[in-house]
This record gives sequence, structure tokens and C-alpha cells, in this order.
Amino acid sequence: MKKTARHFLLMSALFGGLLITSCSSDDNDIEIINPTDDTGTPNPGTSDNILNGSVDEDMTLDANTSYQLSGILSVESGVTLTIPAGTEIVADPDLDDSDATNVYIVVQKGGDIVINGTASAPVIMRSSNGQAGSWGGLIIAGNAETTEGSDATAEVGGILYGGSDAADDSGSINYLVLSDAGAQINAESQFNGLSLYAVGSGTSIMNVALINGADDGVEFFGGSANATNLYLENNEDDAVDWTEGWNGTIDNVYVLHTIGNFSTAIEADGEDKQPTINNFTAVSTKGGTALQFKKNSGAIINGLSLNGYDNSVDIPDDTRTDLSNIQLNGEDADIDNTYSLTPTVMESTFDWISNRGQVSVLPNNIDSDLTLDGDSEYVISDVVSVNAGATLTIPAGTKITARSDADTDATSIYIVVQQGAMIDIQGTESNPVMMSSTSGQPGSWGGLVIAGNAATTEGLNATAEVGGIVYGGSNAEDNSGSISYLILKDAGAQINSESQYNGLSLYAVGSGTTIDNIAIINGADDGVEFFGGSVSVTNAYFENNEDDQIDWTEGWNGSVTNAYINLSIDNFSTVVEADGENNMPTLNQITAVSTAGGTALQFKKLSGATITGLSLSGFETNIDIADDTRTDLSGIQIDGEDADVEAAYDADETVDAADFDWVN
Repeated sequence: MKKTARHFLLMSALFGGLLITSCSSDDNDIEIINPTDDTGTPNPGTSDNILNGSVDEDMTLDANTSYQLSGILSVESGVTLTIPAGTEIVADPDLDDSDATNVYIVVQKGGDIVINGTASAPVIMRSSNGQAGSWGGLIIAGNAETTEGSDATAEVGGILYGGSDAADDSGSINYLVLSDAGAQINAESQFNGLSLYAVGSGTSIMNVALINGADDGVEFFGGSANATNLYLENNEDDAVDWTEGWNGTIDNVYVLHTIGNFSTAIEADGEDKQPTINNFTAVSTKGGTALQFKKNSGAIINGLSLNGYDNSVDIPDDTRTDLSNIQLNGEDADIDNTYSLTPTVMESTFDWISNRGQVSVLPNNIDSDLTLDGDSEYVISDVVSVNAGATLTIPAGTKITARSDADTDATSIYIVVQQGAMIDIQGTESNPVMMSSTSGQPGSWGGLVIAGNAATTEGLNATAEVGGIVYGGSNAEDNSGSISYLILKDAGAQINSESQYNGLSLYAVGSGTTIDNIAIINGADDGVEFFGGSVSVTNAYFENNEDDQIDWTEGWNGSVTNAYINLSIDNFSTVVEADGENNMPTLNQITAVSTAGGTALQFKKLSGATITGLSLSGFETNIDIADDTRTDLSGIQIDGEDADVEAAYDADETVDAADFDWVN
């Protein structure tokens, strides 16, 4: 909300002997100093161009030129300001020692602005210091209706707005990136990025990015303006705000919140004129409230997708029970609905914005091949299922963050690769893939689950203890893809006292799957658990997973080679827990170090393994045989001999922790 306008001076200075002409007005002696071309057309020039003052006749800025905005630039009634593709306007309040609230662009009633940016050369408006709230943004005043009446006075700058022409035309905006606005007037009034005062439907607004504002991204004060393709990132009050009976339409909106001090994705206030929003996707990595409806305000919102918010719908008036005028995805608003659907607007729609934050939401269902962007961060707040026939490719450097907090059901947040699907994680030593949670707490999400078609003692098409996932077949060489250089943190969500997620859960995964260079850290249950299958893991680092670091059951017969286990907390269980039928899996070169005592290796039932290169240090118990009646330990071969519960196994470390420097 809010804005400001005064008297202005438009100065554009060129050096090197250019012709300068000047004129003055009678009342306030406002001076316009403009270099001109040989036709007398105002031409602000190409060097050290300073903008402020009144634009009293049509003006076209130079394309691909940077201008400094040092005060208030006012486009007067009957005048058009044209801004070509590639033009940059840098708000610089320090240039004339101006207050940030006195640096903005305003298009007065009857004036026009034409912003002709392109996808390859958008128009840029920003501040010189890059700080939110360091200027007042762009204000347009029109002649459409507002509940404030005709010739209302704006809360900023004494600007007049409002009339009776719903189709009023204030110009056009196409491909504009506007950042750093939202200057504060007082505790109740602030500028926005784009402020639309009674702007009519004849005005065209398309492809606009509003970023890093100290107040709202865009606010509609009445009017009937429409907009298409809006990107709003980290505006510290509301992304989209309306009041005074706005009744226009917005198509295709992407909202991103990655900072803690924002307010909402939408704030609606005042008289309800049922504006319409089609395809609205909002993503938060910081929780917060998504949609807020004040008084009796409402809207029709189709294609609503919210991800990562603590509250989806907020109705501040506790006495308001009739929400029928708030239609969300075809139904009355429901404050208990999360609306956490597959995004209806993809962040990639806005690739033309070079400085966007690039945080996206992974879809709930991946039914065809999908390759992520290695320069992006992705948020999940629900189950992400890679379905049969599809491959999810995750390039080096990609970050995937599970959005969870104390009020979130962490067991409903995980990534699963279903039977017949594949995952391809392409991390590198210098640029690993990262999967973690926003809270950083162990057990705050379910981790990565892969279901395959190899054998398990549970039989064909068994049902996993987590998520009802189907797994198990007869193909020992089944291929579920490859994992290379993955750091996975904070997993292990608890279903009940007997069932939990792990960091990496491998259900009947076959030997055709490649898993090399993984680090599993800070989990509330196991680091990796094998449920049958024949998959092998090479180069693995485990740290402070609170149950077992390596766990297997259901007849797993693969191998783990070169593993380093680092334990420094009291509430872990073991380095290895082996359970179920013994298919003699192999562990090669295993070094485990504990500073908190505990048990190293535990074997249940008749489970066993062939272990070579074992080094244990710091444990109170090296080998635990859970069944006290079991005396034959020949099924547990350690460094070529039957297991010995009295042996120290404290040989020199066979794996060097320095081999995993890439984890840090």
C-alpha cells in the first residue's frame, strides 16, 4: 500500500558540446533541460542522464541506456513517456540528497506510459544500493472507478485518481523488472513496487517482475486493470494487494518467499467486486500465511497452488463465517485446506528475469522425464512421486529443501522413485546435490525412497511400511538409476514407535542401480536401510543418524564399500543393524568412530555378512548378538574369521575421513 508525488525536474546532461535547450513554466519555474537531436525532439542522451521533474510533452528515452532517477518523475496529463527495450532506470536518492519517499515515477491521470521491454532486453527499474525500500517505485493514476470516488487523493504524494471510465487507458507495460521499492512514509503508509490507482482495463500490463520490495509487490486501489504473467519475489508485505473495489483479472502469477519478514501472498481488503485470478502459484521456504481476506473481501481464484505456508487462508474477522464469495479452485474457501497442489505456473516461465531467486516447487507427480535446474533451489512440502516410466534428473549443485515445522506432518514429505521409474543424481565432488529440511532438525522429513523389482523375502509386489509403496520382483539386476555425490540431511520422520523413514530407503533395489559418493547426516532413524534387493553402495559417509547408520533386512545381498561413520551424539543405536534372512551381503573397508560409546554391530535372528577391513574405535560394545541362544557365528565373517564378540576390531582406520572432504 501507499505512495508519493511532488514537483519534479527532468534533467538529462550530455557532455562534449551537445546543444542544450531550456524552457520554464510560469508557476513554479520548473525547468526541463534536454539535449535535442537535429529535429528538436527531446533526447535525454546516452551518458550521465539524470531524470526528475515534469514530463510535459511526449518523450522517448534511449534504448539500452542507463538513467539516474534523482527525484520525482511525473508524466503529466496528455503526455506519453515511452521507455524502449533494454533501458535501465536507477533510483539514486543520494544523488540530490533526496528522501527515498521523494524518488519515484508517477503517471498522472490522463498521462500514459509505454514500456516496450522484451524477453531478451527487459526494462529495468531498481535502486542504486539494492536495498528494499530505497525508492518509491512506479505509480499510475487512472480514471476508472474506486470506492473512494472521483478525484480521490492518494495516500502518497497527493496524487489525484478515480473517475467513471472502466476502460480507461494509461498505456502499456511489457517486460519490466522493478526492484528495491517500498519506501516508508510512516508506520501506516508506504510505497509499493507497482501502485495502480483506479487504473482502467484499457491499460495493458504483461510480463512484470516485482522483487525485493519493502512493502507490497503490486497494489490495486480500485479500478479494473488486468495483468498477465506476474513474478513477485520477497516483497516484505504482500505480494499482491487490492482494496477500494478492484474488479480486474490477473492471469499467471508466481510468488516466491525466501525471507522471514514478508506478510502474505495475497491481501484482499475493502468492498468485494469479485476480481479473478487464474493460475496462481506461491512458494514459501519460510512458512507464513498465503491468502488473507479482510472485511467482506473476496475473489475467484482458479488454479491455486500453495506450497510451504503455515496457513493457507486467513480470515481476520472471527465473526465471518460465510466464505462463499471466496471461490478457490471452484469451491468455497476452506481454511483447513492446504491447496498444496502441483504448481500451475512454473518458475521457468520467468527465465527472462536474470536475477530471480530461482526457487521452484517440485510437482507431486512426475509422470514424464524431468530435468531440474542445477542453479535452482527446489522446495517440497508434500510427497513427490517419480512414477513408472519417468526419470527425474538432478544436476550438480541442485538444492532440494523439505519445508517443515512443528505443525507439519513430516511423514508426508519425501521423494519416492516408484517401481519402473528412475532417478539420476549427477552431483560432483566440487558441486554435490543437497537434500535437507528448512528446520535442520532430524526427522523433519522422510528422505529419499527408491522401490525396485529385485528380490525380497516379502515376495512380489510387497507393500512398504511407509507410504503404501509397492516393491519387489525377480530381477536382481533391476536398474532404478544412479546417485553420485549426494548429501542428504535431517530425514527419518517417525510414523509410529515401530516404523520410521530413513535417510535413504532402498526397497528391493537391483544391482543395475549405481550409488556412489553419498553422505547421510543428522537423521532421526537409519542412514540407509536395505529392504531386500541386490544394490551396492560405494564411498559412503554417515554422521549422527539416531538409529542405525547401515541397516538391512529381507535378504539384501549387495555390498557397501568404503564407508566412514562418525558418531558424536548419545542417542544413536548402532553402526550396523542386520536382521532377517542371511544372504551374506558384503561390507568392505568400514571405519567407524564414536565419541559417545554405544554398540557398533548388531546381528538379529540368523542374519550375517562378510566384512573385510573393519576398524572400530570408541564403542562400548563392538558386536552384539541380539539372540542369546545363537552360538554359531560362522555366518558372520569378519576379516576372514568367524565373528568374535570379545574382539576389539580396533585396527588402524581403513578409510580416511579426508576422503569425504567434499561433504563440507
